[in-house]
Formats: sequence, C-alpha cells, structure tokens
Amino acid sequence: MRHGTRVTGMCRLFSLAWGNDDLCARFGVRVLPADLVPHFLIAPGGNALVVTGSGQRVASLMQWGLVPHYAADPSSGTRPVNARAESLSEKSLFRGLVQSRRCLVPATGFFEGKAPKRSPWYFRMQDGAPFAFAGLYDCRHGPAKETLATFAILTTKPNALVAAVHRRMPVILSRDDEARWLSGCSLTETESRRIFAPFPAGAMDAYPVSDRANDPAADDERAIRPVSRL
Repeated sequence: MRHGTRVTGMCRLFSLAWGNDDLCARFGVRVLPADLVPHFLIAPGGNALVVTGSGQRVASLMQWGLVPHYAADPSSGTRPVNARAESLSEKSLFRGLVQSRRCLVPATGFFEGKAPKRSPWYFRMQDGAPFAFAGLYDCRHGPAKETLATFAILTTKPNALVAAVHRRMPVILSRDDEARWLSGCSLTETESRRIFAPFPAGAMDAYPVSDRANDPAADDERAIRPVSRL
C-alpha cells in the first residue's frame, strides 16, 4: 500500500496500539517480534502481528493480503484481505486453510466507512483492551528460499452497533474461543455458529473519526481521536 492512498470499504483498516497492555500475557506468547511497534492505521499490504500455534503459541509479523503457498507470482493475482466466514468451505483458496492455517490477528480497534460519503467510524472494546480477529494465513516459499507469510481476516454479519455503519464486520473471537480457533480441530456446526456470530454490541464502543483514517500515511493517535460521540 503506497503512502497517501485512501482506503475505503469493509474491514480494510485496523489498529494495534496497545498502550500499557501486556500483549505477551494477553495472547499467550513468550516473546513479540523485535520490530513490532504500535500502529493506529494498518492497511492492506502492511505488516501486522499474527499469533499462530495450537500448542506453544508464536507471534510473528505477516503481510495483510493472502497469497497462497502455490502462487507462481505473488505480485500478480488477487490478494484478499477478508474472507466471508459463511462461505469458507466454498472457496478453494480458503478451504484447506480452515483446517491447517488458522490464526489470531490482535487489534485494538477497526474502522468502517458510513455511507453515503464513507465517513470513517472507529470500533473498539468498551474498556479499550486488545482483542483478536479470527484469521487465516499461508506461507509461500520463493525460489531463493525466502518466505512470504500473509493473512486474511474473517468477516461476518454485523452486530447492532456496526450495522448502523456497515453491512459486515470482522469476526471477533471471545477469549474462550481463541484457543479453540487456534487448535486446528474441525469445528462442529454449533461451534461454527458461535465463533462466527457477531461479537456482542454491548461490549463494544463506536464513534466517528476524521478523514485522516482514510489515509494510511496518517498513522498516529489523531486517526482514532473522536470527532463526536455516537
């Protein structure tokens, strides 16, 4: 993503600016990537923190925008940033990853654009604490043995809070379901409905922010500063 490019559309910007929260303790990892820094605007093509592992969890940086391991040329073709939870089994790109390449994508908030002008709104937990999107990832190994690790974020129907702004929202995992999602074990129909259900609106907060949120180059605290309250 080039600096200065405006980003609009469903779940195409999120933040991980954790303040005093201990991300290692929160997500059950021993260490964080040495070059991890807080970001108020993470856009497609940018690197973000991803947590993998059904036993010992590992935190690493991956690029947002999924490139399958079998891609002949990672610079060509579609690089989806989102995957619809309801139709994962229908898409060959995602079908295998659901069993073997699930991940957590830590965040402290996400942005959606409200029609008709796509004015940005910011969504977060009421207590401002970090949470996790459900994600899928893949790793492509190049001819020089370089590895390109990429991910996509699952989406679902909106809860009442997000529905006022957009018709979709990211799949936000409950704390109890994070381990289940990482396990890689097949999900029962009941588990799938619970995990992919819209996150409870009552636990979230939302407010409009300035158009700075549409510019990934404006990666500072002002991007999530409210311009008025909901």
